[in-house]
Amino acid sequence: MMMMVVPAKSCNNLPMAVPLSSINLSVSNRYRAFTTRSLFLLNTSPLKSFQPKLINCILSKSEQSTECSDHQKTETKLCMPVLHRGIMKLGAAVSAIAVIIQLISPVPLSGWDAPFLPPAEAVLYSPDTKVPRTGELALRKAIPANTNMKTIQNSLEELSYLLRIPQRKPYGTMEGNVKKALKIAVDEKESILASLPADQKEKGLAIYASLTDEKGELQTLLRYIKDKDPDRVSVALASSLDSIAQLELLQAPGLSFLLPAQYSNYPRLTGRAVVEFVVEKGDGSMFTPQSGGIPIKAAKIQVVLDGYSAPLTTGNFAKLVIDGAYDGMKLKCTDQAILSDNSIDKNIGYSVPLEIMPSGQFEPLYKTTLSIQDGELPVLPLSVYGAVAMAHDDVSEEYSSPNQFFFYLYDKSYSGLGGLSFDEGQFSVFGYTTTGRDVLPQLKTGDVVRSAKLIEGQDNLVLPAENV
Repeated sequence: MMMMVVPAKSCNNLPMAVPLSSINLSVSNRYRAFTTRSLFLLNTSPLKSFQPKLINCILSKSEQSTECSDHQKTETKLCMPVLHRGIMKLGAAVSAIAVIIQLISPVPLSGWDAPFLPPAEAVLYSPDTKVPRTGELALRKAIPANTNMKTIQNSLEELSYLLRIPQRKPYGTMEGNVKKALKIAVDEKESILASLPADQKEKGLAIYASLTDEKGELQTLLRYIKDKDPDRVSVALASSLDSIAQLELLQAPGLSFLLPAQYSNYPRLTGRAVVEFVVEKGDGSMFTPQSGGIPIKAAKIQVVLDGYSAPLTTGNFAKLVIDGAYDGMKLKCTDQAILSDNSIDKNIGYSVPLEIMPSGQFEPLYKTTLSIQDGELPVLPLSVYGAVAMAHDDVSEEYSSPNQFFFYLYDKSYSGLGGLSFDEGQFSVFGYTTTGRDVLPQLKTGDVVRSAKLIEGQDNLVLPAENV
């Protein structure tokens, strides 16, 4: 297979190569954070060779037809330059028309995709691949909530993509999406509220009212869309989606699937939890707040753990945090990741299998990676700045490390045209940095995690009987 290598960089004198799966991120000899696998080919373009082949094919057939009398051959030879120029002009005209249609069309030309873009490369080559671009969006989409609420959410999430369109934004489409969401919310009120546990009914009803009332968030969003004010639309959309996520979390108090029997004695997280890291500079220097202000000695990073999509991985990680396994731990840095020190005792933590929830599925896959080339995408993508994942086990890549994790520093320049990391679908992603993302690029090798604490969601952590 042909391979393309992106020029290496370095961080703190540590070598760096692309993709992550092709490098050894540890200073030690057995640092197995990433697997070795092939790169996606981004330097091929099937369309480039199409026109010449088409012209050659036509010329070849024309030449075959000249096998007749000498007089006919002479006439044909005299006409060949004219024929060639005519075909070239025709090819150029067809290409120009195709480009114009593609520019004015709101969607890709589906008729051209099949012959020239192999399905295995479609996800990587499509600039419209709709992977979540923030941890908050990925976490919202991962909530296993009421079907009606998911329909409402998806209708509003579409606005995030529509707002990216420069110049003339499709406000008519946005208005239609919000009206659709509002109609479902009103028409399906009984079904939506019936999904709430009895002890959460009152809280859920208050959130529902804040969304659907005459002066509620959805009506406010509609008003800003009619005013064609993109900044206010963006703020109102974020507020509406936050309320929807809160309501969905109330509807999803536990796992929607059964874990395989062989993992029944593993720690597991049956919902969400939040871990707070306090980090300090190893050289005694200070962190600079993103918004300016006085430099600080210790910075906080908060990570939301998603037990809905990775219950075993988050369960093991949450237990390690509670046990103090990461207190005082040193960090290691590359251009693409910030990793925990792998010097922790290998006997600390459980040997959890690789755990990835594919998009559109209802339970995770175990010991199996995803084939991004074939269109398989995870519910919790790695291609988000501040994604948190487990490194691979030293012995088998079918398992995650018992305790070593990393913050992924997503960079589009290291990704395919669809915005996907070359290592997408290869690691157990289990959460996202939601507070302190501005701290991550300031971390360097030798910086220290002063403490790690589980500040929310401990009631969602289920421990094996011997640990209770």
